[in-house]
Amino acid sequence: MNPVEVEMDFPAEHGGNVFGQFDAYMKKIEQTLHVSLILRDGRLKCIGQQKAVQQAVSVIEELLELSKRGNIITEQNVNYTLSLSMDDQPAHLIELDEDVICHTVQGKAVKPKTLGQKKYTEKIRDKMITFGVGPAGTGKTYLAMAMAITAFKNDEVQRIILTRPAIEAGEKLGFLPGDLQSKVDPYLRPLYDALYEILGADAFMKNMEKGLIEVAPLAYMRGRTLDNAYIILDEAQNTTPAQMKMFLTRIGFGSKAVITGDLTQKDLPFDHISGLEEALKVLEKVKDIGICRLTNKDVVRHPLVQQIVAAYDKYEASKNSGKGKTGRKKTKDR
Repeated sequence: MNPVEVEMDFPAEHGGNVFGQFDAYMKKIEQTLHVSLILRDGRLKCIGQQKAVQQAVSVIEELLELSKRGNIITEQNVNYTLSLSMDDQPAHLIELDEDVICHTVQGKAVKPKTLGQKKYTEKIRDKMITFGVGPAGTGKTYLAMAMAITAFKNDEVQRIILTRPAIEAGEKLGFLPGDLQSKVDPYLRPLYDALYEILGADAFMKNMEKGLIEVAPLAYMRGRTLDNAYIILDEAQNTTPAQMKMFLTRIGFGSKAVITGDLTQKDLPFDHISGLEEALKVLEKVKDIGICRLTNKDVVRHPLVQQIVAAYDKYEASKNSGKGKTGRKKTKDR
């Protein structure tokens, strides 16, 4: 099939942003879609097979429009738009760009960066309880935190409660120095980090002293009823079924809960069932509960993280396919 050639207007001032330093993003688009791109005098020429050219033009138009709206184009934007184009899905980056949840203390807009993240935030808005399940780097905790802080600032809830199970991953709590709070703080550090970035250290400390923001291990939730609160349970894959049931039955009137976890990163003993895994099966058909499953396409950390997640998914799939129904590896007859 003969190659086709398509030209489009391309404002020169957006070239460095859309195509990256030393044209790194342009080269990525060319290599991924097998097209040639030539930018000269405000015109962009795209040469290649017809479908590939259509995909390239669609990707560039999305990135250009994002640039015109004042965004700095990142490698994640380019990778995500390319992956959707190869699956013949529209990127809708502009739609994502319009969904601003809040701003950090530095003024940076917090918004979903993938379609999966957008569905996740929409479920959080619409449902009383939302499960966000997916691999590392998909923004499960960070977006839930942003939604909680926005609701708190808008007086939709009176307080924010952040919790996670203090499960050891190799080291025992007793080996760490200090009192109980000092021992559990390392497990809660990711929650503190997100709060500092979105709310600011001073505002966080003031609200924490007033009891309006609480960060605590899951064990502290027993026996409480949590009314008018935004509650986030992080690392829920490390809960037992009893802990998960205990947490879900704490939720009171005027409250909203988000439960996040990654079922591929359980630190529970080998023979223990994850409370998150069980809850997803038990509560799947309950009307007021939303379940959002994020994938490696929703990873917004360094592109290498997305490759790592995909590699592990492939490895786990191949390992499981080599097992029989009993869960034991197939062996040849001797």
